[in-house]
Amino acid sequence: MTIIPEPHHHVAGIDSHTETIHIAVITATGLEVDDHEFTTTTTGYRKAVAWLVEHGPIAAVGIEGTSSYGIGITAALRAAGITVIEVNRTRPAERRKHGKTDRLDAYRAARCVISGEAATHPKHDSIEPLRALLVTRRSANKALQACWRQIRSLLVNAPATLRDKYRQTSRDKLIRHLAASRPDQIHDAAQALTMRALRSLARRHQFLHDELVDLEAQLDELTTTKNPGLRAMHGVGPVTAAVLLVTAGDNPARLATPAGFAALCGTSPIPVSSGKTQRHRLSRGGDRQANWALHQIVKVRMVHDQRTRDYRDKHLDAGWTLAAVYRALKRAVAREVFRALTGNCEIPNYTDLRPARQAKKLTLTHAAQHFNVWPAHISEIELGKRRDDTLAQNYREWLQAA
Repeated sequence: MTIIPEPHHHVAGIDSHTETIHIAVITATGLEVDDHEFTTTTTGYRKAVAWLVEHGPIAAVGIEGTSSYGIGITAALRAAGITVIEVNRTRPAERRKHGKTDRLDAYRAARCVISGEAATHPKHDSIEPLRALLVTRRSANKALQACWRQIRSLLVNAPATLRDKYRQTSRDKLIRHLAASRPDQIHDAAQALTMRALRSLARRHQFLHDELVDLEAQLDELTTTKNPGLRAMHGVGPVTAAVLLVTAGDNPARLATPAGFAALCGTSPIPVSSGKTQRHRLSRGGDRQANWALHQIVKVRMVHDQRTRDYRDKHLDAGWTLAAVYRALKRAVAREVFRALTGNCEIPNYTDLRPARQAKKLTLTHAAQHFNVWPAHISEIELGKRRDDTLAQNYREWLQAA
């Protein structure tokens, strides 16, 4: 949305940092009016808003870093009813040409609003708790993987008797045994020290695993509450849903078209044609976490969705590479996700399945054996935790005929 200020209105720009924000005000024609620096505290934000209001009507404020250093002043301006526009950081070529200071960056942010270069509304800060959980889960998952690699490395260099004891042990069983071990009862000093280190790593692994389970449960509850349509999509779990919600923000109206959302996720093909050569290349931009989420959804559907497998086989037979099939499927999933984010996605209702099965006095095992799936699969469909419209319809017809 391009801001066209009235002649008597002003436009402001803000360059945000950890401890300070620099605000600059210009006229509707781009003339410099005034600039000032404030601290990034509650008092500082209140003074900044009051200082802006003193300069007369403010059409809009362009801010660098609305989801990082500028999140506090963004919330304060919104609370005061002032329009906020997200501004990208200064380009390296522009820095080399004009230099870079907080003052210059603030004026540049204001001019970006007038020129229309900056026209996107920032994300609402209500999405930040979800982002915080995602960041915490990501770090815990990395620590868990590092812990497991350290356990395996120590076992490789452990004494032969200790290594042989756990050589054929599965991962979960190995963690339990190491965590419950008693190094003090080992007479060999070197082996006792190695065992003590392994026990410490195993207990850390258990702690991190429990933390991940707790975080995913919170993500499951939050994402289902925020967007049940997105969670109802086949292949979308709590983590992938959280990543996509953070990418879109808590105000998906800022996403204008499915093509724009695909570009945001790095799944839109980029034309690189020249002369007689007409072709496209893969986009390497966009939010890579969102791109990863779309990739995970496609991977799940490759295994559990017959339509996706049929599409893959058809295009592989036509000479496509598997990478090209994945790119096309990710683009299709991006369109489906966009509909869910903007509220145009149908949510399947499976609440009638469990009461119907219980009324016929049938067990989950009977239903699972009939459809050749695991009982947990049927249970997840009944509870609405898994979307499989074809199986749900066949299951409903089977219950009616039973």
